[in-house]
Amino acid sequence: MLGSPRLYRHSARHVRSMQALIAPPARPWPPQWLVPDWPAPPGVRAVFTTRAGGVSQAPWDTLNLGDHVGDDAAQVAANRRILRDATGAQPVFMQQPHGTDCVDLDRLDGPAPRADACCTTRAGLACTVMVADCLAVFLCDVRGEAVAVAHAGWRGLAGGVLESCVGGLRARLADRRTPLLAWLGPCIGPDAFEVGDEVRQAFVATDPHAQACFRPGAIPGKWWADLAGLARRRLRSAGVEALYGNDATPAWCTVGDASRFFSHRRDAVRLGSTGRMAASIWREA
Repeated sequence: MLGSPRLYRHSARHVRSMQALIAPPARPWPPQWLVPDWPAPPGVRAVFTTRAGGVSQAPWDTLNLGDHVGDDAAQVAANRRILRDATGAQPVFMQQPHGTDCVDLDRLDGPAPRADACCTTRAGLACTVMVADCLAVFLCDVRGEAVAVAHAGWRGLAGGVLESCVGGLRARLADRRTPLLAWLGPCIGPDAFEVGDEVRQAFVATDPHAQACFRPGAIPGKWWADLAGLARRRLRSAGVEALYGNDATPAWCTVGDASRFFSHRRDAVRLGSTGRMAASIWREA
């Protein structure tokens, strides 16, 4: 559990990281869900779900929100209603191909979009992505005119999904120069994310300083990658300086906490499948 005494024997920086991770919720949803600790403007709300509060059976227990992982469709639908009722907003789920497209939900008219990021200015409409080791990034402007979220695995991150999301959000603002805020959610951590040379090269080819986010693995050609650190670099390059949330300390690692987080890398082979958490952000009316 996140609050177990063993985790509090880390550094003061680590303790502050965990305190941000478990900020108290503003609504009556399960206390295990995560509420970003960031200076979002009034009227902007966000939540990152955990495994808690749903109806699915193992290995999707309990709040699986993914309808593509083999879980019973009725239970997934019930879990999505739980999210909707807890937030008071309508989550818009997408088909996420690990790409870079950002959809403007204000103009959505039809089935679930195929994209990995979305933005909106409409109150009560929740930009939502599903994750289970990949990184979810919330974005909003300091005036609260628009909100956005991105799903960033390494392919999407290297391809520019965060830049696409930032651009989509700015396009919805009255003044595109308005400063933005970003919050990074839990993801696979740098002690669990082992990758090959092709992943490292995908980042270093365009940003040589990104090599700082890779540590040599136990064998040649393998590296331990800091996904959150890479995302922070991309966000700063896109002009987003106010960054909060995941700082790559162990408390933020989805692989390391099976009681709270789904993890594809940890469970997909061992259990046959795993669930998906949701990151939702919306504007209140």
